[in-house]
Amino acid sequence: MSRSCPNSLRLWGLLALLTLPGWAGADAVLEGRTLRYEDGPRLLWQRTYAAGLGDLTGPLNVGNLTYLGVGPEVYVLNADSTVQARIDLPGLVTSLDSSSGTVRVTTQGDGYTERFTLGDPAQGAPVQERVVPPPNPEITGWLARAADAVPQAQLAQAGAQDPTNPFIALRQAKLAGTQGDTFSALSAVRRALSAEMPFPAWVLLAARLDSAGFPAAANLALDRARRDAAERGFDPEISVSRDALNAYGNPSGYVGTLLAQNRLTRVGAWLAYLRDVHPRFEGGPALYLRYANLLEAQGRGGEAEEWRQFTRTLRAGTLYNLGPDGTGQVRDAAQLVTVALLLALAASLAALTARAWRVQGEDTRPLGGRFRSLLRRPLSRARRTTLAYASFGERLAIVTLALGLVAAVGGWQWTNHTGQGLRAAALTSGTYGGGWVTARLSDLNLRSSADAALLAGLSAQLDGDDSVARAQYTRAQTIGAGQDACVLNNLGVIAAQRGDVPQSRESYRAALAIRPDLAAAAFNLGLNPGTPGTAFQQQYRPGQPRLCYPDQRSLARAVSGDLSVTLRRDLAQPLALLNDAPGQSARLGAALLGALALLVAIAFTLLIPRAATDARLRRPAVYRVLALLLPGAALLEGAWGGVLLLAWGATLAALAPLTGLIGYAQLLNPAQITTRNLLLAVLIGVYALNTLAFALIELRYARTTRRERAER
Repeated sequence: MSRSCPNSLRLWGLLALLTLPGWAGADAVLEGRTLRYEDGPRLLWQRTYAAGLGDLTGPLNVGNLTYLGVGPEVYVLNADSTVQARIDLPGLVTSLDSSSGTVRVTTQGDGYTERFTLGDPAQGAPVQERVVPPPNPEITGWLARAADAVPQAQLAQAGAQDPTNPFIALRQAKLAGTQGDTFSALSAVRRALSAEMPFPAWVLLAARLDSAGFPAAANLALDRARRDAAERGFDPEISVSRDALNAYGNPSGYVGTLLAQNRLTRVGAWLAYLRDVHPRFEGGPALYLRYANLLEAQGRGGEAEEWRQFTRTLRAGTLYNLGPDGTGQVRDAAQLVTVALLLALAASLAALTARAWRVQGEDTRPLGGRFRSLLRRPLSRARRTTLAYASFGERLAIVTLALGLVAAVGGWQWTNHTGQGLRAAALTSGTYGGGWVTARLSDLNLRSSADAALLAGLSAQLDGDDSVARAQYTRAQTIGAGQDACVLNNLGVIAAQRGDVPQSRESYRAALAIRPDLAAAAFNLGLNPGTPGTAFQQQYRPGQPRLCYPDQRSLARAVSGDLSVTLRRDLAQPLALLNDAPGQSARLGAALLGALALLVAIAFTLLIPRAATDARLRRPAVYRVLALLLPGAALLEGAWGGVLLLAWGATLAALAPLTGLIGYAQLLNPAQITTRNLLLAVLIGVYALNTLAFALIELRYARTTRRERAER
């Protein structure tokens, strides 16, 4: 009996399948937006899809199953109209095909196309290739929008037709809760948590569960989101922009809502998710510090200091270790230095002009006058420019200031270009590879450098194309003229995945020898370094070797190179500076050209013999007044003169935001009392030192004058 009973059940099951409409020649057809399942002239069932769900593709009939593309989803329906599986794809479905013996799906994104192979529908029709959800709310929020579009009166019917959409189940749970049916509400929540979804949908579901009063279920949804993100190749080492995070469920926005409601316990749970998966999201450090301050206000100083320390660890690998938003600080510093140098140059030229004015007028009178001589006798007039009356030391100081101005304006241009490149969507989506990122990377026009080759190799490796990855890594080492630690680590990962353990460990050791602080190689050798990335790897990708991801410095080199590279490029194509381009302002380009022209003109004066001696120039009254008002401008012969002049210019530049004409939002705020008082104290000190130096110079000049008169 124990053997015949199962055989009888199998026989009855086979007979039942044979009597299904799909086995009797029934087929699915699409008429407009209505899917009809017909057995000859007899309609067995039909289902209409709202226009807001997107274009419909198919249907594709395979046996007694029907595949239908709806927006970015593929639904697999049984012959009795029940949904057997739902496949979430990263683009709008454009075609379904089974001619090769397997079901192939083509999706269309913004400028790219991807093709995927679906597996056994009995197992949920898993996609055989890597699926990377793009940071596009139209794609990642499709399930929630589909559920929100269902009228409340049709919730029960929609839940029966599509049991795979957890947002419909959550709406049913909320409705049951308002009706006092706690058991039905909890049952619907359990159904919602039993779904399979990409992590952006899990995050969005978690926020709705949290706001609906199911915090434990929200925590479970966040854990599902962590695991799904890890499985899809997302990593905490890769930055995430605010736009991308919004498309991935907007967890930071929900944290802001919780903070406004003073629900710190729930804030901790959500920040823990961000800390695990997207710690380097745009605006993250400010949000972490805000949370730390709230914890400290509640007497939880230990937790607050832990979050502050975690925020400090995010500075490693960034530009000058300034943090994820360091390019903004570098840009503000370049602006401040530019203004300071402009003030210093203007002050020094004003003082030199005041001293040479009388003598220059006497010398140019025979040539036709100070201004007419510019046209009548240009060469002779060039020997009598203002700087021609300055000493060689003074001219050299002016040339140094002009050279600094070129570097400062070039640095300003460089930070604009680099900052925009680092904020590019392809580099701030939380992962590399996938159709969307690959298409956006090609738009960046990265420099042909070892860092760009590393990025391309990593993208290919994450997508499972090891042959392309190896080729790119070899190219990176060729361009870099040497071995790169990150490349060696990733080559070791490829060797480990093909079973060559000795080769992989040799690569890890070589990488660690080049960079002893490389956490990925140390993790792969079993040294267990305590970093957020390795902790994430150990918990959510156990047993898998860790890849090395390029840090912000490497990405900056791939985007724009060093400042010297930018200046060389600008000098090679100076007219290109006048064009508006991504990360480049035409006005700033014109300023850089002007600074270059000024440098050349001032440097030319180094070749001109001095037109008059100090004895002839003397110290006019206007020159003395400017020497008092413009600290250091009359002391350029000595080293302290340049120091005083730069300190004066930098202090005034730092105070300039008080005028409202310029600002350094990420560097300093002189409107703060402490900052303003400190700057004013420095300015008073500069004037005091300059006055003392001026008095000593005047005393020496008076003694010299008296001695010369006595000798006469």
